[in-house]
Amino acid sequence: MSRRRTVSTKKKVALLVTAAAVAGGGAFALAATSNAAQPEAPRILSAADSTVCQGLATALGNNQKFIDGQWADPDALSEARIANRQAVIEEIKRKQAASGCTVGESVQDSQAGQQNGQEAGQRSGNAGNADGDVAASGRQVCQGSTVTLSGEGGAPAASSNQFPAGTTLKVTNLDNNKSTTVKVTSVSGSCVLLNDAAFEEVREPGKFLIRRALIEKVG
Repeated sequence: MSRRRTVSTKKKVALLVTAAAVAGGGAFALAATSNAAQPEAPRILSAADSTVCQGLATALGNNQKFIDGQWADPDALSEARIANRQAVIEEIKRKQAASGCTVGESVQDSQAGQQNGQEAGQRSGNAGNADGDVAASGRQVCQGSTVTLSGEGGAPAASSNQFPAGTTLKVTNLDNNKSTTVKVTSVSGSCVLLNDAAFEEVREPGKFLIRRALIEKVG
């Protein structure tokens, strides 16, 4: 009788150990499955990773450059201009966030980039005129400049640091041969910035930067 009780006790211990091991393995499997199921954090893109991000970063840089210029040489309207541009910068930041870009990243075109763009723009402009696809309607200006958006709303218009309000500019996107003719209505930190409505008329889908642009002064 004593031996049977001893065997029974040993069997009970073995069963308990086995059950614990099985339960532990199941818990480990569940933990591993839970970890594997966790989604990876989305990658934040920089201007170097995406044309969209580069366009937005350039637009933000142009607006910040304009604000810096107003602080350096203020006049009676500087405060209002700065407030307007700060609101534009906040809108650009919202677009950066929505596009998965680094929020607040600011880029100014380098001298080398401007030179390369100028050479490409001249070659493309000459080729386009030779083919009859792009008709020269005025004097070409700001050769090599890229064009992006100012982030401002309203009817199609442009801003510029070279041409006064009232000047009429024609901007052609040489990548799709779409053009828009707009009047300069305000000052910016670039040769020409198109507001949202004007940029929509010439943009390629999903892009916020025109690398190959033909800019003409037509009035």
